[in-house]
Amino acid sequence: MLRDNMTDLTGFQNLSGLNFDVIIIGGGVAGLSAALHLAERRLHPLILEADEKYLGGRLAGGETLQIGNYSFRLEHGVHGIWSQYRNLQAMLARHSLRPVFVPAQEETWIYRVGNFTGMAPVGSALRRTIIPPPFHYLQLFLRWSFLRMLDLRDWLAIFNVWSGLIMGVGIDPIAENQPMEGMTLGLLTRKWSPALKAFFLGLARNGLSSHPDEVPISGFISFLRFYTLLRRDAWMFSYLPDDGGTSLCEPLAEKIKQLGGRIQLGSRVMRIAWDGESWLVTRESNSGEETLRAKEIILATDPNNAKKILRASFGEEVDSLFFPRALSNAIVRLWFDVKPNNVSEAGIFTGDFTLHNYFWLDRLYNPYRRWSRETGGSAIEAHIYGPPETLAQPDAALLAKSIADVQQTFPELRGHLIKQHLQRNAEVHTLPAVGAKEKYLSTVTPWKNLFCAGDWVRHPIPSFFLERACATGIEAANAVLEKRGLPKWKLIEYLPAEPFVAWIEKLMVKGRKARVAKRKGLGNRE
Repeated sequence: MLRDNMTDLTGFQNLSGLNFDVIIIGGGVAGLSAALHLAERRLHPLILEADEKYLGGRLAGGETLQIGNYSFRLEHGVHGIWSQYRNLQAMLARHSLRPVFVPAQEETWIYRVGNFTGMAPVGSALRRTIIPPPFHYLQLFLRWSFLRMLDLRDWLAIFNVWSGLIMGVGIDPIAENQPMEGMTLGLLTRKWSPALKAFFLGLARNGLSSHPDEVPISGFISFLRFYTLLRRDAWMFSYLPDDGGTSLCEPLAEKIKQLGGRIQLGSRVMRIAWDGESWLVTRESNSGEETLRAKEIILATDPNNAKKILRASFGEEVDSLFFPRALSNAIVRLWFDVKPNNVSEAGIFTGDFTLHNYFWLDRLYNPYRRWSRETGGSAIEAHIYGPPETLAQPDAALLAKSIADVQQTFPELRGHLIKQHLQRNAEVHTLPAVGAKEKYLSTVTPWKNLFCAGDWVRHPIPSFFLERACATGIEAANAVLEKRGLPKWKLIEYLPAEPFVAWIEKLMVKGRKARVAKRKGLGNRE
């Protein structure tokens, strides 16, 4: 085992024939979390990351863009750190790596249909209301800015909207292993009224980063439960400072190396094979293919690459397994030489817009703050999640539509655009869904000493995205530690539902069980 070399292996090409404690495939949050927890137990994991320049997966940094004397790093996109990301925050705090987050203040709902464009602040209403869940959404109806967005159709369809939301109280797709196959968010909301449908679809799209017709209803309900439906404070979140994801990934990587872990960039794993005693990992490097050896493997890449590696390794038996879809998106960044008038730092676009959400970077990131303070300018980042035919349009067309969206919404910015940039992210964003238990890979897999970690991995915890990646990374590390007789790490539990909604949930679950028992009884008598 490589216990004498405690440094990064980037730049060392020939590792063939070497034995490692554990090989972790993927250097995103899941892989970094697993590696750190193994290294803290005095193991020496090796992270193999396919990207030649950056760790972090969807939190990875990117190239820099120059505007005058100022440099801006082009990350994968703005990320929020939510109040329920308890394991992620605890991991960072334990090693004094928790940055000074930027608390979210307000999110604005922008709705355009025909000649009407309306705006309503909604984030603070959900976070600060005294109305307990699940009725806390009623706080929105106490604000005139929200009410003016609605018309008669919204009031007539309010029961359909409410029944769709309340379904999330009585059903927990993750805990109950309810795939709800064939049902999408688009189908659930087909009878909803235009404005309220646009609002809730906008929230879902902002959180799930995908088009409603692609969102499985199991993923949407699980999203509602974790982020807003069961607790008011679950909607509280913060932004990463400075250069975004790099403020987490780079310190985590440095800590792993300090503890004896190793990191190899530019290592694309092609396949794996068990030789009866250990795993052989074939990776592609600049010098060709080479094989590494380890007792255990943690597969911590995105679902597309995980399936590709497993298919190349085990053949057709992998085809029957469930892997959540991975989606692409586009990120638009625009710089202006003036600031918009009295806007919140973030929001969602709904209705007749190409864009889906936005963030004013000069309100969030320190490099943009300094630039804005010294020049009087502003910069916005906006995301486009689909549909596919929209993302298929040329860069110039998407940029033109995005600029039009921003300048029509904030007319004071017309004529003040100084820089524009469009970034296309590959298909690595997980579309949350619940697969059938027998077909859905967990942290412990059917293959000996092969474990999985990532936000796509099956696990009874309710969390999403960065938190789920971190938690499953810890659980995959625990599986390795258990094999070796070493102490495991305890996951931090999530805050329970508030009392009133917990009582409603109990009644709904009891009613569902009674109906199922009644149907079974009728079937037996027949």
